[in-house]
Amino acid sequence: MTSAATPGIVPSPLATPAETVQRRRIAEAAQNFETSFLSVMIGQMFTGLDTDGAFSGGSGEAAFRSFLTDAVARQITKSGGVGLSAPVQAEMLKLQGLS
Repeated sequence: MTSAATPGIVPSPLATPAETVQRRRIAEAAQNFETSFLSVMIGQMFTGLDTDGAFSGGSGEAAFRSFLTDAVARQITKSGGVGLSAPVQAEMLKLQGLS
């Protein structure tokens, strides 16, 4: 059974409450890392676009572009991501001695 708050976390019946909290924090950190990574990658797709055309958003478009890339990255991660958070989470668990 996986937790609804953090997919992929299987609570161990032998885990202490502190370990369970630590595992949730690690899962959230791994997902946040994947979201940040995807946001940067998606942002690179917009480099070089001309925002001064007749049907473009001008300087306002450039100012709010980061919000768009962050929202798209969060949605991708929420929908299962690209598989980056699982290995990051596994390494973080191993480093904390919780593997």
